[in-house]
Amino acid sequence: MAIKYKLVQKSTNPRDPDAPKNWYAVPQSEAALEGKAMTKEATRGSTVAPIEMEAALDLLADFVPGQLHQGHTVVVPGLGRFRVTFKSRGSETVEGFNPTEMIYDARVVFVADKAFRERILQGITFEDGGVLEDGISYQTRADYQRAKNPDAGEEGTPEGV
Repeated sequence: MAIKYKLVQKSTNPRDPDAPKNWYAVPQSEAALEGKAMTKEATRGSTVAPIEMEAALDLLADFVPGQLHQGHTVVVPGLGRFRVTFKSRGSETVEGFNPTEMIYDARVVFVADKAFRERILQGITFEDGGVLEDGISYQTRADYQRAKNPDAGEEGTPEGV
């Protein structure tokens, strides 16, 4: 299965408004399966009932925050690990360090297990999901080229596309 991408024009230097812009591919996410639909699909062909998987995921969601609050890394076998990370401003002295003022940008990080990541990325392909320019979304790059160059005709897109 291919992952769709959309081309979006972004500055090569976000700090310089006059910097040239390049086209970048950004993932075009599809709607996520929610709750019962996800567990029903995930348990299809197994002896695990969707309600059992829901209960297990609820238990995991209740367990992980407490472990992270205690400073633990949480390993979910076969998937990866959760941990908390943050940034800190420096202090010239140990006594001058104030954690409430100097620690910031705390966040939860998930790192996928190597085997899990490889299963996802193995054989991955990418599919044209169009172009987004000035708030206008074009279905494909060919549609974008036709809109920008209507004289190109029905033969296809101009060379280099």
